Amino acid sequence: MQHLSTYTKLIKQEALKLGFNDCGISKAEMLSDDFKILQTWLANNYHAGLKYMERNTDKRKDINKLVDGAKSVISVILNYYPSERQKDPAAPVISKYALGPDYHDVVKKKLIRLMEYIRTIIPGAEGKVFVDSAPILEHAWARRAGLGWIGKNSLLITKKFGSFIFIGELIVNIELEYDNPSSDMCGNCRKCIISCPTGAITEGRMVDANKCISYLTIENKTDIIPEELRERFINRVFGCDICQDICPWNKKLDPHKTEELKPHSDLISMTKEQWYSINQDQFKVLFKNSPIKRAKFRGLIRNLSFLR
Repeated sequence: MQHLSTYTKLIKQEALKLGFNDCGISKAEMLSDDFKILQTWLANNYHAGLKYMERNTDKRKDINKLVDGAKSVISVILNYYPSERQKDPAAPVISKYALGPDYHDVVKKKLIRLMEYIRTIIPGAEGKVFVDSAPILEHAWARRAGLGWIGKNSLLITKKFGSFIFIGELIVNIELEYDNPSSDMCGNCRKCIISCPTGAITEGRMVDANKCISYLTIENKTDIIPEELRERFINRVFGCDICQDICPWNKKLDPHKTEELKPHSDLISMTKEQWYSINQDQFKVLFKNSPIKRAKFRGLIRNLSFLR
């Protein structure tokens, strides 16, 4: 129908105006195939201490059990590839996404504004915003919306922005025109699998969190990191980008232009000595609006001690 085409076009145009790098739309329906992959991942205990992944699996499969009356899933991506890096090459390495402020608020605010716009052009339109905050298989929805494909390291990869992207969803109660799912462009490439220093990337596009540096330095709530992995961390203290850095789709990327995600100058200027002498008061000030606060001071000290 003509009005569906018009509404869809206007929504995508507004998403770009708000600063998102791409926007795609998919029908709110069952994710049967993706759910089978999730079940296998859980059965293999690849989720390690992420026990919340065992809950609400019905909502991950059926989006209507999460949002009643859902008709469409609007997926957006935001490039976060930075133009600046940590200045001290000897400093403990943090993941690129953590160089700037916490992305959740940045993406959420833009999605809220997008929903407000949709209400102005479509009477009765309602929706809910999600940014890594609910039982949603966001990579699967983004793939269905034609934004990219799920790589062998289980991350969403896009042609233009690679995999250094944030993903958000707006689930709405209106029908729109839907995009075609993206095709797999990884081919026979296995660079991400081979490059993972701890062997965390398994066949079947799954990551074993028990071995994943990102999980062990961020989501790991215990005081323990497996001793046998000590020599394989390659100075990573918070997160890990190794499988992304080696990906051919990430070789020629343009840095993001989102002012709200600009790296914290004090953070990227930290020397190795400053990292290893940080105290709790400094942690609270320096990482007040940073993703690094997720590891908490105790987790950061654990990670730094492990790297010594």
